[in-house]
Amino acid sequence: MTFERMAGILGRLVEGVAIALDSIRGNKVRASLTILGVGIGVMVVIGMASMITGINRSVMAELETLGPSTFFVERYWQGGIHISDGSDEMSPWRKNPWLQVSEAELLRQLPLVREVTWREGTGGPVSYQDEKLASTQVIGFSPTWVRVVGGTITAGRSFTQAEYAAGALVVVINDKMANSLFPGLDPIGKRIKVFGQPFDVIGLYVDPNSMFGSSSPMAVIPHSTFTKVADYFKGWMSIAVTPVEGTTGLEAQDQVIAAMRTSRGLKPAQDNNFAVVSQDRMMEMFANVTGGFFLVMLALSSIGLMVGGVGVVAIMMISVTERTREIGVRKALGATRGEIMFQFLVEAATLTLLGGLAGMALGGLIAWAVNAFTPIPAAVPLWSVAAAILVSTVTGIFFGLYPASKASKLDPVEALRYE
Repeated sequence: MTFERMAGILGRLVEGVAIALDSIRGNKVRASLTILGVGIGVMVVIGMASMITGINRSVMAELETLGPSTFFVERYWQGGIHISDGSDEMSPWRKNPWLQVSEAELLRQLPLVREVTWREGTGGPVSYQDEKLASTQVIGFSPTWVRVVGGTITAGRSFTQAEYAAGALVVVINDKMANSLFPGLDPIGKRIKVFGQPFDVIGLYVDPNSMFGSSSPMAVIPHSTFTKVADYFKGWMSIAVTPVEGTTGLEAQDQVIAAMRTSRGLKPAQDNNFAVVSQDRMMEMFANVTGGFFLVMLALSSIGLMVGGVGVVAIMMISVTERTREIGVRKALGATRGEIMFQFLVEAATLTLLGGLAGMALGGLIAWAVNAFTPIPAAVPLWSVAAAILVSTVTGIFFGLYPASKASKLDPVEALRYE
């Protein structure tokens, strides 16, 4: 392509953009609706993509703190999004017995298992004097929880095996809860109420910066105490298993499965009535869930883009009518159909691109708000920005084809006579 041809194309691009901006000023209401429609579609893409990116990063960071070979024993596991009407057929987990502490203790004795911890959790009220947190994360753990889930006790200590056995009313809180209940004060030794019961704060915990820990207030109490004082949905205890060094996760999982089947008296032909879940399966589940969100995102954004596209057709048809004589003059002076189409397509793409830029700004604002005010570290991925620019531009070109084609087909003689 010669320099003169490139300069000509660039000149027509600049001209088309300038005419599009003039059209926006002349048709403010219609142009605003077009920009709004495209902007909403792009905003949904940017906002959802940023939240999904943040969730995936947090899940990966959470799993990394456990070590790559740590896996979980659950009462039931079926990754992805599933709908249940409450019947036994739609809720197969009902057939599986609850996991027991005795089973977790049994797994701890296996040769290929280095450490085991178990937990159950719920939301509950926590307060200190006049400071109250209506519903915060309260988790009942076994004494070895820090060695398995990671993180650091930065002040005080965790509860001991003796305190666990006695069901002591002691609690370890994370830094977010400490800042909420004891701003500027040392929390160690203070007495707070959890589920209305007085608990002594014995430790301050800082987790490895995940969405399930220090980003939101959290209280950890002995599991033996939790089952007595907490108001929670029973039957969903989770057991985390860390294999010994030098052992693969699969080898340890096979030994755990064999021990659980023997403990439960399952015959060789019977299916497991429990689930062993690796980190890969967890990530696969999250991928399925986020895939569902992506489908919703595409549906919502498509509606906005359709609204914007209809607005493009309306504005461009008005523009063709108002500039009929101009088109006739340009054709009389030698402008080709392709040049006329190119100009109108540039105008249409400019309209939708402005909507895309507005949507990116709003989507970035949503990502900032989610990151600032929720536990999700939302971040705008670069691919979503590129997709937003591409989709908004293509929308303008697609919906601008008909008006541009109509303008290019005008008879120059008839166009010059138009009043």
